[in-house]
Amino acid sequence: MLTSGGSAVCVYHRGRCVVDLWGGQRDAAGHPWLVDTMSPSFSTTKGVASTLLHIMVDRGLLDYDDRVAEHWPAFGQAGKEAITVRQVLAHQSGLYHIRQMIDDAERMLDWEYVIHAIERTEPAHPPGERTGYHGLTYGYLVGEILQRVTGQSFAQLVAEELVGPLGLDGMFVGAPSSELHRAAELMWPRRMMRPLIEARGSLSGSLRRASAPVERVASWFGVQLDLESIVDALAPHGIDRFDFGSEETLRASIPAANGLFTARSLARMYAALAGGGELDGVRLLSEATLDRATRVQGEAAERAVIPFDMRWRLGYHGVFTTRGSPAQAFGHFGFGGSGGWADPSRELAVAMIVNSGLGTPFGDIRIARISAAVVQSADRHPQRRAA
Repeated sequence: MLTSGGSAVCVYHRGRCVVDLWGGQRDAAGHPWLVDTMSPSFSTTKGVASTLLHIMVDRGLLDYDDRVAEHWPAFGQAGKEAITVRQVLAHQSGLYHIRQMIDDAERMLDWEYVIHAIERTEPAHPPGERTGYHGLTYGYLVGEILQRVTGQSFAQLVAEELVGPLGLDGMFVGAPSSELHRAAELMWPRRMMRPLIEARGSLSGSLRRASAPVERVASWFGVQLDLESIVDALAPHGIDRFDFGSEETLRASIPAANGLFTARSLARMYAALAGGGELDGVRLLSEATLDRATRVQGEAAERAVIPFDMRWRLGYHGVFTTRGSPAQAFGHFGFGGSGGWADPSRELAVAMIVNSGLGTPFGDIRIARISAAVVQSADRHPQRRAA
């Protein structure tokens, strides 16, 4: 049976949920998407990980300009002793090259293995020299820092710092087996990563042929793709066999790539950020810390992996829509089309989850169109809510 998949969208404006929609099929058998259906949401998870770290900065457990090794001593080897938390959050630590750190994508299910691999690894370039998207390593870096300063697992932190206080109906990064019946099935080609699994050194053969159209488009915008860094960051050995939708994967914590969310939960988290750090009397962050966390960071002289200016904040990127980029908006989109973002200037938060589609590492045209429509609607009602 052929199905087109499903999705859910949620919008908060001025602290109120004003849109809450879902529809389509949650699996290949055609079962309908339900009110409580969650979907694996890939890099959208990075926004959740970043928010948790900002909460801990707000509590004084660490600061953005601390050296990572102050909190994680074994990290400070192999040329990493001076890397700061800020450089990790801004994708400037030079530690994106997961293909060189682990021998198979299945290792991503073993937290301790990946952490020890990171500890032994030298940066791909001097920290701060390039902005290179840490597509898969970001979550382990931020997650281990969080675990070191709190003494709690990443999954516990999600539950205790976000789900509980905000009353979220579905947000997991390391889901318990009892919740997996709510997970939508990923309905994508099993070999969608095939173009990225050629040997790193040659960048020839099928990889070069597959990437040629992308390179041509990039050249129209005056952008040069660094295919070697793309492969290093996004294609660990065996990635074409790795099942992001399996029960084993969803039970693990991969905080850069395997969040299991409802759109409602993502939107509610971002609504708190859009409201100056507070929603319904629950304060996640002080306004001062939120301001620090969401300032655009200085671009490094060079870029790797993603050749475009993503207007990186500390763990969040700028927001693109089909009608431009709201200047104050920030969040994180994910491979396949999911995403969540906040715009404090409009007191606006938007989230979308999907289980079909490919797109880019940062969402696709669907969330761009929805975001544009939401911004346009919010701008028709610009007055702020009463204090």
